[in-house]
Amino acid sequence: MNVSIDRAGRIVVPKSIRDSLGLAEGADLEIFVEDGRLVIEVPNPPKRLEKRGDSLVIVADEPIGEMTTAQVRDILESVRR
Repeated sequence: MNVSIDRAGRIVVPKSIRDSLGLAEGADLEIFVEDGRLVIEVPNPPKRLEKRGDSLVIVADEPIGEMTTAQVRDILESVRR
């Protein structure tokens, strides 16, 4: 999908993308250059492991909304390291 930069340097994120990522007005994003590419990421909220009964569960410090299978896998891998 092509977008353009306006005179103030702003980029409009198309509604379909905002909706799919659960982004609303005022959402914090991370932006950086990696390998000559502009990368914009939705930061992961802080999270911790809590023991509940005999199990460990991941608990976010902020509401995170619905997660994809890939997001759950990434979080589990980061906690296991």
